[in-house]
Amino acid sequence: MHLESDLETQFTAALKSIARRNDLKSYVENTPQLKGMLQLAAARYVAGEVRQDGLEAARKLAAKGYATSLEYIGENTTDGSECEAAAEELLGLIQEVGQNGATGRVSFDLSHIGLLLDTELAYSHLMKLAEQAQKVDVELFISMEESAKTERILSAYKRAASVYSNIGITLQAQLKRTPEDLAALHGTPSRIRLVKGAYQELDDCMIPRSAELNRRYVQLVESTIHQGHRVSIATHDEFILDELLDQKGLLNSVAEFEMLYGIRPDLSSRLKAAGYPVRIYLTYGHEWYLYLCHRIAEYPPNLLQAVIDIVSDVGVESVQAYI
Repeated sequence: MHLESDLETQFTAALKSIARRNDLKSYVENTPQLKGMLQLAAARYVAGEVRQDGLEAARKLAAKGYATSLEYIGENTTDGSECEAAAEELLGLIQEVGQNGATGRVSFDLSHIGLLLDTELAYSHLMKLAEQAQKVDVELFISMEESAKTERILSAYKRAASVYSNIGITLQAQLKRTPEDLAALHGTPSRIRLVKGAYQELDDCMIPRSAELNRRYVQLVESTIHQGHRVSIATHDEFILDELLDQKGLLNSVAEFEMLYGIRPDLSSRLKAAGYPVRIYLTYGHEWYLYLCHRIAEYPPNLLQAVIDIVSDVGVESVQAYI
């Protein structure tokens, strides 16, 4: 059992490293047969490559009673014109989500809209997105990235949220600094998404997947709610979910469960059937390679599902699995 756990840890670390190698990503994108095979696996977790794919999946999920959060995939963009194009795509997405009139949310990475080039560039784009979102009553959520960016992301968020109240922020339970970051938001009506964290970090700044991390996650949810924030509980870990559900009265109107598209739709359906608000996190776009690697790294058995999806040679539409 110990050997199996060690192998799983090594596999997860290796896959996260592979995900960050631009040479491998470029090879995949420029090898049509390999790209096509991996896209079959990615289709379980990514709604499609264009905006309408994401919006159509969101529409179908809304008809089943789920709220949604849409993300145009992308991060670590270092070309100014590509950052501008990403911001324009997000503006269009916000407009269409608002027109649909559903409980829509748009999520994105600040490094997709300029953070690596210039913090002020990313902030300028963020403010434009927030202004547009406010006009059409759409909620924005800033995703969290590697710990090296955390300070700049939180700073941009706090500045923007002081002007626009429709912006939320994601916090990672695995980072040792997160309780202090949460405490720093005390007294502000913040919207917070809590995730475990998918990025490979140095040991001195993070807590590895463990019982300790599970306890930390539960404590952060409790603290977030007690501080008066709205919280999205973004985990598929049933131990954590059971711990929270056992606390009668904790999960009131300020809490929701947020699940990744294609991951444990049975769990999402069960929570919704029990009367809890459930939001499905939907992605679309061409930058699906990194996203697929992370989904497999977070739960290694997903590699088996990926092989099955590739071999079956039949397109997957995960929305059908939700009831």
